Parts: sequence; C-alpha cells; structure tokens
Amino acid sequence: MLGHIVQQVFNALTIGSIYALIALGYTMVYGVLRMINFAHGEMFMLGAYAAFLCLTLLIGDIGGAGAMAMTAAFFAAVLIVGFVGIGIERMAYKPLRASTRLAPMLSSLGVSLALVAGIQILAGPQPQAFPSFFPNERFEILGGSVTTIQIGILVASFVLMGGLQLLVTRSRIGIVVRAVSESRPTAQLLGINVNRSISLVFFVGPLLGAAGGILYASYYGVMTPTMGAIVGLKAFTAAILGGIGSIPGAMLGSFILAGVEVGGTALLPVLTGGMLGTEYRDVLAFLILILVLLFRPAGLLGEAVTEESMVYKREF
Repeated sequence: MLGHIVQQVFNALTIGSIYALIALGYTMVYGVLRMINFAHGEMFMLGAYAAFLCLTLLIGDIGGAGAMAMTAAFFAAVLIVGFVGIGIERMAYKPLRASTRLAPMLSSLGVSLALVAGIQILAGPQPQAFPSFFPNERFEILGGSVTTIQIGILVASFVLMGGLQLLVTRSRIGIVVRAVSESRPTAQLLGINVNRSISLVFFVGPLLGAAGGILYASYYGVMTPTMGAIVGLKAFTAAILGGIGSIPGAMLGSFILAGVEVGGTALLPVLTGGMLGTEYRDVLAFLILILVLLFRPAGLLGEAVTEESMVYKREF
C-alpha cells in the first residue's frame, strides 16, 4: 500500500512539474498584458518538434543520441521556441495592444490553429516516436517503483522554475517586468523600455513551455501536432486554480491539479467498481476549473479584484 502511494506521488509530481512549466507562460503573459495567450499550448508542442529536428540535424540517427547531443538539442530547441514567441508577439499581438482585449485573444486562437496546421503539413499529422532525454532505469523507493526519467524531469523542472523565480524577484530584469505589469504608462514615463520587457515575457514564457513539451514527449515517448491542445488547457486550468498572474500560484495549482488527476484516476475504478476508469482524468481537470470559477474566481493565491483596484490600475 505504501509503495503504491509513493509511486502515485511521484507520478503526480512529474506531471505537475510539466503542467507548471506551461502554466507559468500563461500567468506571465496575463500578468503583464492582461491577455490569455491561447497559442501558448502550441509553444509546448513546438518544443518537442524543435528538439526532434535539432537531434536529427546534430546526429542524424536519433536512436544513437548521447548525453551531449541531447543536452545541446534541449537548449537549442527552447531558445528557438523562445525567439518564435518573440516573433509571434511582434506580428500578431503588438499591433493589437490598443484594441479591446478580445482582439488579441482572437489573434492568439488564429496563431494556434496556424501553428498546428503548419506542423501537420511539414511533419505530418500522425504521432511520432520521441526519444527519452534521460536514461530509463527503474528502482524502488519505499516499495514504490520510480524511474530515472521521472527524477530527471523533476530536477529539470525545479531548476527552471527556481531560475524563473530568482529572475523575477531578485534581478533588475524582474523589477522592470513587474513595473510594466503594474502600469505600462507609468513604467514608460520612468524610462523603462516597455516593448523590450514585453518581448522578454514572450521569450521566457514560450521557452518554459517548450521545455515542458520536451519533457512531456520524453516521458510518454511520443509527440503529435495537437499535443498542446489538451495539455495547454490543463495548464491554463492550473494557472486559474493557483491564481492567474501569480507565479507561485501557477506552480501550486499545477501540482494540485496533477494530484487530483492522478489520485482521482487511481481511486475512481475502486470507488465505482470499475464503471469509471482512467479515461475520466480530463473530466476531473475541467470539473476543477468550473468549481474554481464558481467559488473562487481569483484562485488560491490570486489577488481579489475589486472595483477600487480596477479604477486604481486602469491605464488612461
């Protein structure tokens, strides 16, 4: 029994860390622009395809990839997707900043569909096998079976999340981004380059999403052009659960969501006598979204928005 619990905990932590990398991109963009970037799930998908392409260019035979090639492909892929994020912001979102909030959201939906269609044309619509970026060895912890892939994903994810937290809270760049988040006109009056700060957000967010996509594809061993749709929605749910706009909230919401998914799917067959199985894990995720929006729209760590705060922060 203890071994089963330990294994489920590691499963939840692994999936939650991947959700967190994607949710951070959603929450960063919303925190600065008050915009939901629906194309962010496709940055997750692009990360896997970019890493696969980089491996192919580096060594040709992916099956014989070593640690150096894997590491180089990982960093090259996340940087490529980061610059793609900047390009998308410049072309699809920046011209619409003065428009209503609906316009950039619709533009992000168009970008999402275009990216999926483009990958389907270039790489084909069928799923493709993806190599593991970590050695696949299994060992026992307190009776539970844990793989080195899970350990590697956890280490990589926590390093990236810790690096982001330090960047935002302890660096000059983070202070600038937080100033732009509070008020773009005021930040501009203080001499802050607002466009550069927004570009940085659209670089870091897709970079983290791409890292999540590589880790996800490495964990499950497969990638598809539509893989970002459902995982992106779940990460968005996690960001809402934790409090959209809050970086610690996005991390917390991701691990809670993964815990409910993994624990719920493990218990559902037992509680229902086999009538409900693991196929209902997505239902649990979106049920959480509905409940959060009904009872705590600001999320667990989100700031409750009042009429006074809206007037105070309104940009004239």
